[in-house]
Amino acid sequence: MGWNLGMLEAITLPLSSISGIGSALTLFFALVIGHAFADFPLQGDFLSHGKNRHSSVVRLADGKANPGDLWVYLMSAHCLIHSGFVFAITGMVVLAVAEFVLHFLIDVLKCEGRTSFALDQWLHVLCKAGFVVVIWLS
Repeated sequence: MGWNLGMLEAITLPLSSISGIGSALTLFFALVIGHAFADFPLQGDFLSHGKNRHSSVVRLADGKANPGDLWVYLMSAHCLIHSGFVFAITGMVVLAVAEFVLHFLIDVLKCEGRTSFALDQWLHVLCKAGFVVVIWLS
């Protein structure tokens, strides 16, 4: 039994049917679940530490220290995972791109010590709520 497009269609919401509060809350719940998967089990220690430009914890496979510019690639990879969830759930490229940019900015603020972990998480959840509002109003 392999993965097929029909399975994806079965778990994604028909966005044209987002007309009531129940549908909006269901979409919001799905987006937050995607966020939880992308920010915790799918991030791992390598991305978690390496996406911070101030981290000296991350070592490459050859044992060398994390080069200074590697954080950009690791942050981008982390944000692409998040974008993938938003795209898979909504089917909207514009929201996936918005997720990439917003997630990148919010995580950089956290890595720079300008926000706490809790505020970082709430900002991500607010972005998901904003996506639901955009879809509902469109």
